[in-house]
Amino acid sequence: METKSPDPVRAGSWEPRYAGRAERMQASEIRELLKLLEKPDIISFAGGIPDPALFPTAAVREAYGAALGSDDQAGRILQYSISEGDPQLRAWIADHMASKGIACQTDNILITSGSQQALEFLGKLLLSASDTALVTAPTYLGALQAFSASEPAYDQLQLAMGNRTAPSYREAAQSAGGSVKMAYVVPDFANPTGETLSLESRHALLSLARELDIPIIEDAAYTALRYDGAELPPVQALDVADAGSIDASRVIYCGTFSKVFTPGLRVGWICASQPIIHRLTLIKQASDLNSAAINQAVMRHLAETMFDAQVTRARQSYRVKRDAMLAALERHMPSATSWTKPDGGLFVWVTLPASINAGDLLKRSVAEAGVAFVPGHAFFTDGSGTNTMRLSFSLPDITAIENGIERLAGLVRAQHLSA
Repeated sequence: METKSPDPVRAGSWEPRYAGRAERMQASEIRELLKLLEKPDIISFAGGIPDPALFPTAAVREAYGAALGSDDQAGRILQYSISEGDPQLRAWIADHMASKGIACQTDNILITSGSQQALEFLGKLLLSASDTALVTAPTYLGALQAFSASEPAYDQLQLAMGNRTAPSYREAAQSAGGSVKMAYVVPDFANPTGETLSLESRHALLSLARELDIPIIEDAAYTALRYDGAELPPVQALDVADAGSIDASRVIYCGTFSKVFTPGLRVGWICASQPIIHRLTLIKQASDLNSAAINQAVMRHLAETMFDAQVTRARQSYRVKRDAMLAALERHMPSATSWTKPDGGLFVWVTLPASINAGDLLKRSVAEAGVAFVPGHAFFTDGSGTNTMRLSFSLPDITAIENGIERLAGLVRAQHLSA
């Protein structure tokens, strides 16, 4: 079957007969919006972009110099490497996971090119066409992109105030032509809502997964960025405690250094049972052979020497920005608008009056107010949530946050009154 590219092409250009899955590949609305960052007059609340002022540039420069300090060492880290990743970095991660209540070994860790690659690999490993993935509504757009290449169906994961049962999920999956194969959650300060799964909901998720006999993908990208409240145990830690060991656990933990240190090094990891890590390693070998050894060596140096200090620094900076955005929303947004109040992470989720389409609002906001955000419908598998939007407070400074929210609120108020 001949398919057409979702991207604009020049008239008369030739294209092959693409695989059916190519039709499901869509450009990320967030990646497209990031192009606006190049325009100095735009205040962007769009991408969850770490603040470059927090990058440990001097330490990274020093770490590269140390890594290339001798010819023997340089030859080793500039060479192909093992697919599982730097053993010393994996050992540090194993100790880090143990501090979270997840006792594991280096053989339970696979290094990936950021946690986004981890999600892509897990989609390939777990999903066949027409299988069902359980996801929250809304959920992380990048996960939907990673999974959609495997042509799954999606069903809404309901954990709080929901009445869905395991049999209802099975029946829905059968109607879609497959079976329930996995559940995906961002339990701490979720992208896009900023919300956190309660301890009760984490236990409910595990109970559902056991009844359905499916794995849980725990995306922990924002876990280190807690500003308020008591830390909750990872879903994987709860499962390891019940199951008795990491190798008996059905939870697959995806971690990353990108939000704390820098996304430019592209270093993330998967922590899971050894059989799962073995299969994921085969996928890694077929994908890019190994993550860059030199970047892993640099990240190991950073993690060993300054992880806790860097986490503290990031928390202090982003807490101030979160508070500034929440205060600005309170001052300027009309009463018909509501928003989440996250205990951590990088995002605030705004619900607009039902009469406002956030996609239409974005066009006016960029053109008239010079403010960018992500329309909420991008985070729903069914395209709903048209009156919602995601705001990120990580990149703009305090003055820009105040000015941007004031401008945006003015448009919301005007559009609401004219509806």
